[in-house]
Amino acid sequence: MAGQMLPPIALVAVVICITAAAAAKVPAMYVFGDSTADVGNNNYLAGAAVPRANFPHNGIDFPTSRPTGRFSNGYNGVDFLALNMGFRRSPPPFLAVANKTSNPLFRGLQGTNFASAGSGILDSTGQSIIPMSKQVQQFATVQRNISARISQQAADTVLSRSLFLISTGGNDIFAFFSANSTPSSAEMQRFVANLVSLYTNHVKDLYVLGARKFAVIDVPPIGCCPYPRSLHPLGACIDVLNELASGLNKGVKDAMHGLSVSFSGFKYSIGSSHAVVQSIMKHPQRLGFKEVTTACCGSGKFNGESGCTPNATLCDNRHDYLFWDLLHPTHATSKIAAAAIYNGSLRFAAPINFRQLVDDQH
Repeated sequence: MAGQMLPPIALVAVVICITAAAAAKVPAMYVFGDSTADVGNNNYLAGAAVPRANFPHNGIDFPTSRPTGRFSNGYNGVDFLALNMGFRRSPPPFLAVANKTSNPLFRGLQGTNFASAGSGILDSTGQSIIPMSKQVQQFATVQRNISARISQQAADTVLSRSLFLISTGGNDIFAFFSANSTPSSAEMQRFVANLVSLYTNHVKDLYVLGARKFAVIDVPPIGCCPYPRSLHPLGACIDVLNELASGLNKGVKDAMHGLSVSFSGFKYSIGSSHAVVQSIMKHPQRLGFKEVTTACCGSGKFNGESGCTPNATLCDNRHDYLFWDLLHPTHATSKIAAAAIYNGSLRFAAPINFRQLVDDQH
């Protein structure tokens, strides 16, 4: 079928078939980003420097209590967003299906997760991981496979209705801060402008490959995570990190608006994990949380000096905690964040929420 033009009725049949197979509101979900979205790609990477979460206590609240590579006690935000969209589970890691001969093409048709913990917008961010540019290249492979299977025309239709989720940027900010913890405002502006420019290029590359619906997750106030707090002499949030996160979020917001004006059929929503985390920190009890500074799993100050390993301190009441480990949210936090971003007001997702983006069939 490769290269052939499908008649309209066959094209419709392919789309209906794929949508029905996914039992979801979009044919597929393709995920790009860092540890906030990784569902196990890094398990397949070699090297001691690779950030991993495929060991206890990670996954303690995941079905069958198994660690999967998610930096969470259970599901992460991507999992909950996939459930909101009607998928039975979030798409598999690219590296889990890339080398399988048992029809990985149809797995690709229902979505793939390319996210890699430790990665960033910049190729220089992270060690031995899959940077955003490589993740886009991996999607290009999947896109070629799909086109070869169901024709370019049918593939274009499927991809234009699918959701492309991006959650990245925090690691770039941490790397910049590690190299210079007291940057000038001019240095910060230059760094953010460069990040936004590269982010925009990644989105444009996906558009050229057939993406039309972009669901972006912004960067939370990362200066208030347990790890940065453990570095602060008074245990406060690190303002520089939060300023950089806000700067990047504003730049990406403006860039996405610009792309939507310039590119035909370009639709997007920016889900604000930043606004969700701020809300939880401001009114924890109202949202069912009791601990918003210390991690559930870790060691040292705020349980933020090292990661969640089998020997780490583990809290009992995991649903009371905002943070699972030194940098990542709990299952409970991710559930609330996904609900707010998917169904919420303009405060949590703009210019439309994820549900409206998913439902837009034009």
